[in-house]
Order: sequence, then structure tokens, then C-alpha cells
Amino acid sequence: MTTESAVTVSKLVKRYGDMIALDDFNLDVKTGEIFGLLGPNGSGKTTAINCILALLTYDAGTIRVFGQPMTPNSYALKRRIGIVPQNVAVFNELTVSENIDYFCSLYVPKKAEREPLVEEAIAFVGLQDFRTFRPGKLSGGLLRRLNIACGIAHKPDLIFFDEPTVAVDPQSRNAILEGITQLNKAGATVIYTSHYMEEVEQICDRILIMDHGKHLALGTADELKSMIDTGERITIETLDLTDTTLDNVRALAFVIEATYNGRELNIRCRRGDHNLVDLLGILHGAGANVGHLTSQPPTLNDVFLEMTGKALRD
Repeated sequence: MTTESAVTVSKLVKRYGDMIALDDFNLDVKTGEIFGLLGPNGSGKTTAINCILALLTYDAGTIRVFGQPMTPNSYALKRRIGIVPQNVAVFNELTVSENIDYFCSLYVPKKAEREPLVEEAIAFVGLQDFRTFRPGKLSGGLLRRLNIACGIAHKPDLIFFDEPTVAVDPQSRNAILEGITQLNKAGATVIYTSHYMEEVEQICDRILIMDHGKHLALGTADELKSMIDTGERITIETLDLTDTTLDNVRALAFVIEATYNGRELNIRCRRGDHNLVDLLGILHGAGANVGHLTSQPPTLNDVFLEMTGKALRD
């Protein structure tokens, strides 16, 4: 990652009638990074991406890609961009090889130059044994891999991945994430959206959280976690917790939320140095038997929930 910007969005405003989809939205993606863009449904992610790609007009603001203004006629810039959409976009009438060749031809018109690129893309996504298959014969995971190959065969410098692992098996998900990391190591800048927080935390250098068309927070996963009030989550096995004891747990100053299902007590805590000690003091004082106990640090899901008031899938 460098200090140079691959994508710079400044004070972007996009309206649909009376609705403001993007409200003075700012974004700065550095060249060479994997950048996570997170937001609940309707937050403005897709609108922002379509504006960056010059697929939508906007009301105010500026967009620059690799230091140059991005317009509908910026064909030289567009040749440097690859898009892997959430919805698989391939032709059912064409084979795997033919699909990749077609999408590559949109950027590389000479067939002789395309042939090695197509072969490299097929190998990169592991579809060598399926090159003559049509999409209808591929599993969901293989179809996602084909979708990726179609978007990256022309070797773009900037790649947008929009939910690339939706509804795929764990093996294919791991292969896709490893592939994205390899593309990045080879020099591509990546903008990545996902509803899977563990993926974002695994591969993204920095993460931006947005909602209602606005920039809410930006940083590494650890930096984002340090911005919130939520601390650890504690889970305790106990079979004899009374309503009175549960009320006493909820009354502790550091407890944000405490739930009990008859077997497990789950507590979401604020940051503190003695949370677990104080909690166990309440339970032992009430004579509750304590079994297995776990304490987990805050997650990106906690960050997202506290900043937006919603789960990512809402």
C-alpha cells in the first residue's frame, strides 16, 4: 500500500427526488490496499460504487481515479478497472472459456493478446477442468469463480468485488478470498463489500462504515473496535440463575445487555478492567453454579451494531 490514492471521492451528493442517497460522502482508497466498504442495505454503498464507475450522474462533489477525473467518457481509466458484481453476470449460451474471452475482449480487442490472458484467468480461478462447460452445469461456487475470472482477465489495476462469496461453500469461499489476496499482492487495488464480517476482518487493510449515505468511521479492524463503548462478550454456563440474580447482573454499571436462556448467561459489556471479576462475584454471592466460561473481545459486528444501530444483514 502506498500514500497515493487510487480512488478519491469528495463531498459526493446524490439525490433521487427528495431522497438523499449520498450526503457529502467522502472516500479515499490508497493504491495497493484492500479496502472494505460496509453498510446495511440502503446505506448508499451501491450508489457510491456506481457513481465512482461513472454509471450514475450525481448532484455535487468530485470523483478522481488514479488522480484523474472520472467521467462517462474516461475510457482509458475504465480499461484499468475490473468489476465482479454480486449477481453472476455471464452468458449461459457460452462456455467457461468463451465467457472469459468475451468479457476480456471488452478491454483487449486483439484475440492474440487475449488468449494468454484468458488461459491465465482460467488457471487463476481453478477452472481448467471446466473450460468447455456452460454455466448451467457449474456449481454455485464454480459459477462465482467464473464471475471473478470474467472481471479480472484483462488484469485491471483497480477491482471492485461486490459480495463475491454469497451462497458459496466454505472451500470455494476460501479459494475466492485467497485469490483476492493474490491479486492484491500482484499489484491490484481492491474495493470489497461483504455481509460476512469475518471476511472483511481477514483480508481488508482498512474499512469504512457508512449509513444513510454518510461516512461514519474509517480505520483498521482494531482501530474501529477501539472507537466503540462495547467491550468483551462473556458467556457463562449455569443452570440455576434466578430472576433476582439476573436483575442484579443487569444492574452492574458495565453491563450493556444480559440474556439468559435457562442454560447460558450471555453478557455484552462496556470496556472495563474488572468486568469478569465483578460478574463472578455477583454469581458466587447468589450461590449460582458456574460451568464453562468464555470471554471474547469486541468484533466488527459489535462495531457495526453500535455505529449504525443495525446488524449488517438488516
